[in-house]
Amino acid sequence: MDSKLLFTLIIGILITQYLIDTFLDYLNAKKYREAIPEELNDIFDESEYQKSQAYKKTNYRFGLANDAFSIILTLSFLIFGGFEWVDGIVRGFTSNPILMALAFFGIIVLGSSIISIPFSYYQTFIIEEKFGFNKTTKKLFFIDLIKGMLMTAVLGGGLLALVILFLQWTGNNFWLYAWGLFGVLILFINLFYSKLIVPLFNKQTPLEAGTLKSAIESYAKKVGFELDNIFVIDGSKRSTKANAYFSGFGKQKRVTLFDTLINDLEEEEIVAVLAHEVGHYKRKHIIFNLFTTISLMGLTLFILSLFINNPELSLAIGVTKPSFHAALVGFVLLYSPISTITGLAMNFLSRKFEFQADDYAKETFAAPPLITSLKKLSKNSLSNLTPHPAYVFMHYSHPPLIQRIRNLTA
Repeated sequence: MDSKLLFTLIIGILITQYLIDTFLDYLNAKKYREAIPEELNDIFDESEYQKSQAYKKTNYRFGLANDAFSIILTLSFLIFGGFEWVDGIVRGFTSNPILMALAFFGIIVLGSSIISIPFSYYQTFIIEEKFGFNKTTKKLFFIDLIKGMLMTAVLGGGLLALVILFLQWTGNNFWLYAWGLFGVLILFINLFYSKLIVPLFNKQTPLEAGTLKSAIESYAKKVGFELDNIFVIDGSKRSTKANAYFSGFGKQKRVTLFDTLINDLEEEEIVAVLAHEVGHYKRKHIIFNLFTTISLMGLTLFILSLFINNPELSLAIGVTKPSFHAALVGFVLLYSPISTITGLAMNFLSRKFEFQADDYAKETFAAPPLITSLKKLSKNSLSNLTPHPAYVFMHYSHPPLIQRIRNLTA
């Protein structure tokens, strides 16, 4: 396919995605003032409801500005030869394909990160601060930023270098070796994320002996769920929002409770949330998601192998000297509609899995404490109780609260 046609296609994809996302945001915003379903009337009093409305509207306006800036910047970079300019810089000091790729993406990622700092700062210290969520200090904000960039450089740079080496050694069969590499990495992260990555950002401590731990262990024993690792994470040092998650499998599985969750919920409600997480494990959702993620990665890499040596991909983003790094950028932009479709499918399955995990908690523990916990968590995070169905379809990995409650009370 001609590079000019590919360039036009890339521009069309970017603009179309932006317009669709903006329209969905508009539809969702129009639903803000709808009457709250009867089952949710006890979540907000009048002042809290007004606060939740203001929070949603503020985030909506901020999102519009952020997205508009991003699309203008991206289109300008493409149209006015930004990728060619960066490519010229890296070729000025090296001709090694691996070093060129590392420098090319390093410049782009670093530039993008710096540009995004004011937006992240505003959202954290203006919006989240205004509505009482932010607990992050400015020092911690920038430390997190630097840690994230270093992790991206080390992990992302290492993977990129290995993929190029595979391409040099094996030609178009590189995707098989890259697939194996990414598969091992995904498996490793699933197993050891809480042990190796989380400690870089948060402190985790074993849940202290007491009535809560006894209640959790009693429930785990009842359902035949071997659970030796229950940890509390200091989420409160960044936000008042609460969460809990399950990670790993086999002997590496562990449950992590945010300290904010423990503060916000009653013991019975915490056990109900845990029962939901155990439901994901018992219903094999974790294994399914792991297998699906690795399979989709293989499909993406295989399709990449079919096009990566096509010089038109580099030319399509304005880079006159074909290279792996330029072709990779062109491929990612052209592949985004397929990524959107697979993302929709994964979100659909995720929402289905959430219902199944809720059902498991209902069957093995009880529905009422799970319902009250969901309501409290929604209240404390000022979540949207009336999202637009189209927005849910495109973006939600969890069903809206009203659907979960109706399922639990059916």
